[in-house]
Amino acid sequence: MMYSGNAEVLEFSTEGEGCEITVKVSDGSVLKVKTIVTAVIKVGNDPNTGMPVYQVQAANVVKTMKVPKELVKRQGQEAYR
Repeated sequence: MMYSGNAEVLEFSTEGEGCEITVKVSDGSVLKVKTIVTAVIKVGNDPNTGMPVYQVQAANVVKTMKVPKELVKRQGQEAYR
């Protein structure tokens, strides 16, 4: 598959479990965020070094670990108490 110019979508594999971080939000919520690579595209070469230049497409997976009760709202209801 080709993109505009000389860009080329490359096959790839991943090693390891990847990076998962914990995010503590100022409202008291705690999230786990993991990035998953979905595509690797070679877009050309750097004119100064000749090294290949890659574009990496990724998706973030967000899991809510903890939310204060006062932030939980159900459709048609005020905040859960």
